Amino acid sequence: MPGPSTLTNLVEFFWRDGFSRIHELQQKHIHEYGRIFKSRFGFQFVVSIADRDMVAQVLRAEKDTPQRASMESWQEYRDLRGRSTGLISAEGKKWLTMRSILRQRILKPRDVAVYSGEINEVVADLIKRIQTLRSQEVDGETVTNVNDLYFKYSMEAVATILYECRLGCLNNDVPQQTLDYIAALELMFSMFKTTMYAGAIPKWLRQFIPKPWEEFCRSWDGLFRFSQIHVDNQLREIESQMEKGKEVKGGLLTSLLISKELSLEELYANMTEMLLAGVDTTSFTLSWATYLLAKNPQIQQTVYNQIVENLGKDVVPTAEDIPRVPLVRAVLKETLRLFPVLPGNGRVTQEDMVLGGYLIPKGTQLALCHYSTSYDKEYFSAAEDFQPSRWLRHGYLDRVENFGSIPFGYGIRSCIGRRVAELEIHLVLIQLLQKFEIRTSPKTQSVLPKTHGLLCPAGAINVRYTDRREGQ
Repeated sequence: MPGPSTLTNLVEFFWRDGFSRIHELQQKHIHEYGRIFKSRFGFQFVVSIADRDMVAQVLRAEKDTPQRASMESWQEYRDLRGRSTGLISAEGKKWLTMRSILRQRILKPRDVAVYSGEINEVVADLIKRIQTLRSQEVDGETVTNVNDLYFKYSMEAVATILYECRLGCLNNDVPQQTLDYIAALELMFSMFKTTMYAGAIPKWLRQFIPKPWEEFCRSWDGLFRFSQIHVDNQLREIESQMEKGKEVKGGLLTSLLISKELSLEELYANMTEMLLAGVDTTSFTLSWATYLLAKNPQIQQTVYNQIVENLGKDVVPTAEDIPRVPLVRAVLKETLRLFPVLPGNGRVTQEDMVLGGYLIPKGTQLALCHYSTSYDKEYFSAAEDFQPSRWLRHGYLDRVENFGSIPFGYGIRSCIGRRVAELEIHLVLIQLLQKFEIRTSPKTQSVLPKTHGLLCPAGAINVRYTDRREGQ
């Protein structure tokens, strides 16, 4: 099997900063070696797959407990601190048990539809924040670095569901406790490259290069501390209501605390990992969607026209309204095709497989190259273009399914927060377009993606939010 040499990889990743260009390297290696190739990262042997049909073959062959890429550093931290694994870091039967408990509550659209009201309250605060920020600019319309704005929206929205409380992320004065969490989260993502470097060298070298591991642990300490505070607060509230003989009602966290299907440590871990997974993923996607709509005003106008025609200009949408605006859903799908939050995903083969004519032994680490398949012209016509209409169904039985773009994964190990993320994004896009025309600004520049654990904007996205006029 062809592939880059170990020396080539070392030069590419450690000398040429390949960790920030993983998405580009996928395409470079496919051009040089084909749609299946091998690589070595330190002691790790990896087979990379950039073929839609082979990706489908791998995912469709999975059993009850698919194994993802190695998360040894996450597990080591949890062992060191006596913490439980959560749904992202767990494997095997423990993962399957937790997945079964959580999927009953948040996996289906009807399970998350009940959160429309809470999310819409956050959307209203986001719109107020946009109005405040643009008033500070000379033109009265531009908002700079929209990802910072959407980060706060995403954190507020997902925490409203997970913790059943507001954090104040969109306030003019953000509470200190929330600022501390944001700092821990930023530290976690800022260390992506250093943790990758650390993962490629033996543990005994930490005594000579201690900072990456120390900061990794410090960031996790902050994330767990934040979740524990909110879980414990809700637990005390439940106990207080029960002592008073009151009926206990609530959302996701209340349900999990009352059922006791998860231990308290498992709850801390899952709330921590779900919040971690649900903030930047949503904010980056919203940032890219805003950028693409600003750059493609005709498409934006078509989406707006459908919203007005099928919902109305001033109607606050709910989950039940979203199927009436298929172009909004198509905008999300096309955004995630062009800028998949996870440019690649990992699996470990659980039995021998034949892929692309090669025998892949059981226990082999696979890298599924989603970014590359998303841009493959054999799978998507005009693959470089923003064309949401490619995802529209043209009949009741018509299905638009393409393993070339599967941003939420597939099968039993697909993203359990998918329906929450979709609801947060659909509701905010509808209301932003009802209220504003999103335009480019003199401060708008071309923005390319970079890999920083996730695929994120390499620069600030600056756009204008122009009030829509009557009859527009």
